[in-house]
Amino acid sequence: MHSVSLAQLVTQLRAAGEITRARILALLAHGELSVGELAQVLNQSQPRLSRHLKFLTGAGLIERLPEGAWVFYRLPAEGRARALVDTLIASVDANDPELRRDLDRLRDVKAERAEAAGQYFARVADEWDRLRALHYAEADIEKAVLAAAGPGPFDLVVDFGTGTGRMLTLFAGMARRVEGIDLSHQMLTVARSKLQEAGSVNASVRHGDATSSPYGDSSASLVIIHQVLHFLDDPGRALVEAARVLAPGGRLIVVEFAPHTLEHLRAEHAHRHLGVSEADMARWADRAGLAVRAARTFRAPDGEKGISVMVWSADSQKSAPSSPGKRSAA
Repeated sequence: MHSVSLAQLVTQLRAAGEITRARILALLAHGELSVGELAQVLNQSQPRLSRHLKFLTGAGLIERLPEGAWVFYRLPAEGRARALVDTLIASVDANDPELRRDLDRLRDVKAERAEAAGQYFARVADEWDRLRALHYAEADIEKAVLAAAGPGPFDLVVDFGTGTGRMLTLFAGMARRVEGIDLSHQMLTVARSKLQEAGSVNASVRHGDATSSPYGDSSASLVIIHQVLHFLDDPGRALVEAARVLAPGGRLIVVEFAPHTLEHLRAEHAHRHLGVSEADMARWADRAGLAVRAARTFRAPDGEKGISVMVWSADSQKSAPSSPGKRSAA
């Protein structure tokens, strides 16, 4: 970890030493937020807030992430600046009235966002598979997913954000058990119906969160995250959760939109992020303790306003057990 000069330290302390900027740091300790969300929580105009954010960014205490028409901010993942922010925030009384008001507003903002997303998924549940295939050939993606996973057989396959359960149907014949989780009850209803139609007797779905799943440590040989990350506040948390659930030698498959500029997807389809870059995936995988093996890109057709899709695979870096265990994805 690199040290900083005395002048740099003073600059960082000055940046943090103002009430609005201190409130921003405390909020970002709970995850990345857009400028609009910070303005809503802090009840300040975006121009005024932008000046504070510029000061904090210049001091290296936060990171600025432009994404289309939106800009997100987050604390550095590591380093001296992050250690300083963590120390300062830990020194604040958790019952400070202003901090508690901010966190209450933050919960309200996130609850509004979750409600809007829930309404969207309820509305589109019956046509979800068609919507996911708007910008690419689904059959080609599924072939790539199967190739990236390997031949199996697998023990437990888990699908985070299973939607209509299509990935479960795809892997049901290659595994002892396939299970999917989703936060949308409407999606789960559709998934159960489709699994029954397909006769997938070793498949089941349950209510669950991709960032805090109901599965035990090292319990799955294969985890799939198919077109989920762009809906999440903190996509990296889903990879950390996948790494926790994966057994030694297990594999993660991620299918995601490549970065794009179709802003209407935020309002019309509840997208939180406009795709996922290779740099994003590398950073999240490294934090989760996963080794990215390969990425395959499916380009949008020429002459169409489509979205390219990427299929990643990454392996658990946990040590394998000394005695023979269950077969994994490797």
